[in-house]
Amino acid sequence: MAATGLLLGLILVLGCFSEIGVALISFSSLQTTLAVTASHPQRLLRAGEDKITVRWGLNQSLPAGTDSAYKTIKVQLCYAPISQVDRAWRKTEDHLSKDKTCQFKIVKRPYTTGNQTLEWTIERDVPTATYFVRAYALDANDHEVAYGQNTDAKKTTNLFEIQAISGRHVSLDIASVCFSVFSIVSLMGFFFVEKRKGRKAQQ
Repeated sequence: MAATGLLLGLILVLGCFSEIGVALISFSSLQTTLAVTASHPQRLLRAGEDKITVRWGLNQSLPAGTDSAYKTIKVQLCYAPISQVDRAWRKTEDHLSKDKTCQFKIVKRPYTTGNQTLEWTIERDVPTATYFVRAYALDANDHEVAYGQNTDAKKTTNLFEIQAISGRHVSLDIASVCFSVFSIVSLMGFFFVEKRKGRKAQQ
């Protein structure tokens, strides 16, 4: 029993240290070393239909070796401040484990030197809001060590709007129209048949 209690205590202690380690990763401590751009055909985009072309890479003005610890790149779609007002579930926190700014994954892949490009179709579950794109560089422990974004530090430039799916679909609308037409034709046919039956009965 004593050994079991000691083991459980050790697990709890290690868990606490793990949580502390995660909490220590703060956004303000990250270096801004990545250059990120996001291009799209228009300012207002539609979820599930439109695409965003995202480009990222190490800022070329930085010295060689700056990215020596980078192992993975993680690119995310993030809420702009205007779409975070009075929405606690989108709140920005300095501790990355609590931060809710970037909730939509665009891509996560091994880091490679040189500029990278990805054409991303906006996911169907993305809600209506104003957004920007951010990329994180992760180390061998999968911890964020640097970042870059397609907007300024105050997140006010190069923003874009996404319109969520309304819940209606073109195919459903077409089916609804066809059904309505079929119903009307069927009703007219019914009255025509009944009218002919009535005439025959009178004869």
